[in-house]
This record gives sequence, C-alpha cells and structure tokens, in this order.
Amino acid sequence: MSGPDASLAGSSPVTETEDWKRDRVGSALRGENPTVLARLDAGFAVIGDVQFLPGYCVFISDDPGADRLTDLPRERRLAFLAGAERLAEAVENVCGRRAADFRRINLEIQGNHDAFLHAHVWPRYSWEGEFADGPVGQYDADRWSDPATALGVEHDSLREELVTELLRLV
Repeated sequence: MSGPDASLAGSSPVTETEDWKRDRVGSALRGENPTVLARLDAGFAVIGDVQFLPGYCVFISDDPGADRLTDLPRERRLAFLAGAERLAEAVENVCGRRAADFRRINLEIQGNHDAFLHAHVWPRYSWEGEFADGPVGQYDADRWSDPATALGVEHDSLREELVTELLRLV
C-alpha cells in the first residue's frame, strides 16, 4: 500500500465560481479540487465544504464510475474502506489535539444525494448538546449553507494539520 500524496493537496482557495463542485471526482483527478488534502490508494481525502463541526472531511473514490461501494471490485472496496479509516483516524487525532470537547468520529457511507462513492468523516463534540447523540443529518438544513461555517482561509491551519497527520499515518 502506498502512502498519501500531499502534492495534490488543494493549495488554491475555494473559488468564486466553484466549477469543481459539479464533478468532485474528476476535478480531484485533474488536480483542480481545492478541498483535496491528499491522494490515498483508492481515493482522495478532502476537507468538507462546511465546517459547522470543525474537522469535517470526506473520503471520495478515485473511480468516477463508482456510485456505491459494490460498484468496485472487492480489492478496491477494501482499499476504499482503508482510506476512509485512515482519514477518520487523522481527523480524530487532529480534532482531539485541537479541542478538549472532542468526543468521537462518526464514519458514514450514505450516497443518497451525490452520485459518487464517498464516506463522510464527522468529528463530534460535547458542545453539540441535544444533537451530540444523534446523526449529523438531524441538524437544520441551513447548517449546510451557512456562510459563517463555510470552508475558507480561516481553516488553513486545520487543513495543514490534517495533511501532516495523514502523512504521519502512512
């Protein structure tokens, strides 16, 4: 198993046009997805577009034709799951160091909205109150588009820590 390739880490800011969002896998493969943290064996570790739960990341398959896990041959399925687990460990380690109120990681493969294989890596915190014990989907829909928690330059240090941790976990 090869290690992560941090050379693909998105150093460009999220653009005004955000054309890359229409094809997240293709834009990652072309090096045009600014949310990419690292390339792993079966996909890309990316930081989430929203950070209302600081450290939220997604592991996206590098196979643009894969819509669900079973679209991949068994060996690639296992590689995808291993990549998602590695990203989850990196997020857990970074968030645990950054926040005393970090609780745990929720790892989810849903695929109900975006038609490409991906796994959500949600850090969970004690400050979430009534939401802390349930799925992230219970949050109000406006959380997903709130400009106050949109990915931006204020998350650069978080991005750097995540890349460093992914490289360390090789």
